[in-house]
Amino acid sequence: MQQLKRIALWFDSLLENLAQIALLSMILIVTVQVLTRKLFNYVLPWSEEVTLLLLVWFAFIGIAIGFRERLHLAIDSFTAKLPPLANKVLDKVIYAVTLAFGFYLVVSGTEFTQLMHESRLAATGLPNSIIYVIMPITGVLVCIYSFLQLIGMDTVRHKGMDEGGGH
Repeated sequence: MQQLKRIALWFDSLLENLAQIALLSMILIVTVQVLTRKLFNYVLPWSEEVTLLLLVWFAFIGIAIGFRERLHLAIDSFTAKLPPLANKVLDKVIYAVTLAFGFYLVVSGTEFTQLMHESRLAATGLPNSIIYVIMPITGVLVCIYSFLQLIGMDTVRHKGMDEGGGH
């Protein structure tokens, strides 16, 4: 069990590092793109495609991390008036719906990735599916996190992020 937890934490750290690298890379590419356009009237032909790819991957990794950290939107003013048992039931419903959403991302994302695999991005020549393959990956992560939350396991790694208590 301890080995499984260590692997999960390693994968979580990898996921966060990927998101940070994607963000930093976007900043660098856009900065270089603006400078070369303004100073030399030249734009790197691949810069917009790569920036778009990184933005999509960053956003979807952020979705998975957001579910892990329980940062989804909530209406606390409504749930604060409910009894604790009702809040527990509501939490379980939310986790089940989140699990269904993750499953939807896996199924639809896989179908869409397969559909887009034959076409290519114009500037880089990469398959279009490279943009969309993050959807099923995110779906798997959302399913894992929501299932763990459904069975009562705490998935929050950054305790300061969930100050509001979730819902």
